[in-house]
Amino acid sequence: MFFWFIGTALLSVWFVLRDSRFDHRLLLLGVLLPDVIDGIWGGARALHSITGSVVILVAVMMTTIGRKPIRRRLLAIPIGTFLHLIFDGAFSSTKVFWWPVTGVSFEGARLPVVERGWLNVALEIVGLVLCAYAWRRFGLSDPNRRRDFLRHGTLHE
Repeated sequence: MFFWFIGTALLSVWFVLRDSRFDHRLLLLGVLLPDVIDGIWGGARALHSITGSVVILVAVMMTTIGRKPIRRRLLAIPIGTFLHLIFDGAFSSTKVFWWPVTGVSFEGARLPVVERGWLNVALEIVGLVLCAYAWRRFGLSDPNRRRDFLRHGTLHE
């Protein structure tokens, strides 16, 4: 799953925050991070739990005390990991989502993307449609706007 997470996260954050200075590149990093990291470990692990996203949020807040510009930028990462939990349906696995409250073992926990099977095809198609909509809405066919996005993570209507 790739486009599903990118499309949903990008448009959700844009419609809620409407902040042209928000670094959407880091948002996309955050929304893809749980499947990449936990996938390396062979299944749903800490980044598919609410605890994983909270730890990332606390780390960003603690390491950026007194440094507002970098804090503002880095907050996009935990926002992305929280959105991943929502759009992945990670909350459907109580054992993983509430880790370590429900126990410390991840034995047998599969990634939600694996659990969904063929439904992922439909979600990826929806994600592609959302990405195409975002491409048009934010005028990313314009080289200057695309360059702004790639260099600074900014989107403009």
